[in-house]
Amino acid sequence: MSSLRLLENAPLVSRNTLRVAARAELLAEVRGRAALDELLGYAGVRSGPLLVLGQGSNLLLAGDPQGLVVQLDLRGISILHEDADSALVRAEAGVGWNDFVHWTLGRRLEGLENLALIPGHVGAAPVQNIGAYGVEVGEFIATVEVFDRASGQMCRLDRAACGFAYRDSVFKREPERWIVLAVEFRLPRRHALRTDYAGIGEELSAMGIDAPRAAHVAEAVIRLRTRKLPDPAQIGNAGSFFKNPQVETAAAEALRAEHPQLPVYPAADPTQRKLSAAWMIQTCGWKGHRDGDAGISERHALVLVNHGHATGAQLLDLARRVAASVYQRFGVAIEPEPRIIGATW
Repeated sequence: MSSLRLLENAPLVSRNTLRVAARAELLAEVRGRAALDELLGYAGVRSGPLLVLGQGSNLLLAGDPQGLVVQLDLRGISILHEDADSALVRAEAGVGWNDFVHWTLGRRLEGLENLALIPGHVGAAPVQNIGAYGVEVGEFIATVEVFDRASGQMCRLDRAACGFAYRDSVFKREPERWIVLAVEFRLPRRHALRTDYAGIGEELSAMGIDAPRAAHVAEAVIRLRTRKLPDPAQIGNAGSFFKNPQVETAAAEALRAEHPQLPVYPAADPTQRKLSAAWMIQTCGWKGHRDGDAGISERHALVLVNHGHATGAQLLDLARRVAASVYQRFGVAIEPEPRIIGATW
């Protein structure tokens, strides 16, 4: 069933996981491909300010978004091709990400198990190049189907054209150009499981699993995330708010010599290392901090939380002060993961 619904002055407090009370000048709810075709016929979709909103789990509304806000309810998962080694799987943009991960595991397709329980929709996954526990989704994306507002045409971008980098992509660098409609994944039937990152091995041992399969790894990740990260259904948050900074190897070694407990990880660029933003933030004393309803989670120092009625501006102000203190103490700049609307970082 397809339908297109246009809402003026639409409240967004229930449409972003930080629960910020912003409003959209015009909100388009798109259900089904026929509704999408109808929407793409509107001039406002082809020019002017545009925000594509999924679950709003990687977003800080520091002000009301200008222009058109589009929420895509495009659902459906299908196997386009499969053989003995892998399958090419297509998922529409509105499919819940965690639902999709479990769909693939239920069909004995591997690769996404470390990304279980990440909030959001499939359409947001390539934008952020979501990652967790040593895996980034870009490794498994074959093609992204998009509407290109610059050309006014539908097109398909292969993995190379997506420009994936750490929490980055062409879609994030040009957020108003692209509308992600569907993602196709090349998923192996067997691959080397990644269990040596951030406690997965220890969790599997606690579960009594000696020879893990992909589903076991997903369960270990779910247990870790449930313990460490607050549930957006219980308290407003957007997951990890800060990216782990990447610095030159020499700078990382100098910092670790001064701070031996600082966790340092390999980076995709062999000349660089990734530093733990959470450790630096916690060392600066921010974990559990609260200014009114804006705060940092008591459970994880990377998570900015809304205890009730914090505005986006208040949350942004707190995040800026956290980053400034980390820079003052360690000389390292940390940056936000979520997209900030209505302000600049």
